[in-house]
Amino acid sequence: MVLVKEKKKTIIDDFKVHSRDTGSTEVQIALLTERINSLVGGHFKQNKKDFNSRRGLLMLVGQRRRLLNYMKKKDLKKYEEILKKLELRK
Repeated sequence: MVLVKEKKKTIIDDFKVHSRDTGSTEVQIALLTERINSLVGGHFKQNKKDFNSRRGLLMLVGQRRRLLNYMKKKDLKKYEEILKKLELRK
């Protein structure tokens, strides 16, 4: 699902590293997390047998996992901070 422009802008503002940032690892992880949550929360509750979208969801989860692994390797403090902020680990 496509994110609404205003929602995307607020996410970027929350996670940006510098003033013109739109593509840093933190922002990408936050945007992917929002897309994943919107799919799981809305689309798959109505369309239980939509296996093509489920494949897309798994690809998004894998992409987020790769970005999180990269961040963990580069900066452990930021990694733990973003996990807490996005509530990804319980």
